[in-house]
Amino acid sequence: MTTAATPKGERRRQALVESAAELILEGGIDAVRHRAVASRAGLPLASTTYYFESLDELVACAFEHNSSRELEAMRARVEEVTPCRRSLESTAELIVDLLVGPRGVGEVEREQLISRYERCVATARHTELREVQLHARRKVDELLTDLLERCGRTVEPTQIRRLVAAVDGAVLGALGEFDPDPRVLARGILLDVVGSVAPPAETGSVRSDP
Repeated sequence: MTTAATPKGERRRQALVESAAELILEGGIDAVRHRAVASRAGLPLASTTYYFESLDELVACAFEHNSSRELEAMRARVEEVTPCRRSLESTAELIVDLLVGPRGVGEVEREQLISRYERCVATARHTELREVQLHARRKVDELLTDLLERCGRTVEPTQIRRLVAAVDGAVLGALGEFDPDPRVLARGILLDVVGSVAPPAETGSVRSDP
């Protein structure tokens, strides 16, 4: 039996993971400390070492928790898209919705974007996080491919990263310049990239935009 094998133990362990995940969103990986996590979870300080072998393990679990939540939100956005042949502009808008977030990015969403890219950089220093990041990247590629197919477009697996890289570069540039809406720059760059990377499918049963 593990320390979290009981329902009570599992609830406490999950509370610690969620608290650490919130701290990462607010202040990055460096914000995750035993005392800070336990305090936010409302649990004794010793609980962090009782349920986790190390702080690195707790960070990895929190990292995966945040990644899973983002992927769930992205999956929901894709599933809302009705298959039909869409224009370049409409397709670019949907890609931005998927990879950056819906219209009206507020302060909370902006902080989540910053946290996402901080986690990407953190994998260079924290090798235990790389597998989680690679898994998330593969899932994003799959979701983006699904989205493009729903838009009546085709894309080679080797080309899908070009679209993601274009958005990543635009968002990082916008965040660094304190742009209030990273979506605008990302959308502009996509308009120059989508046509060549993901051209309209030659055949298919999807209907066209009205």
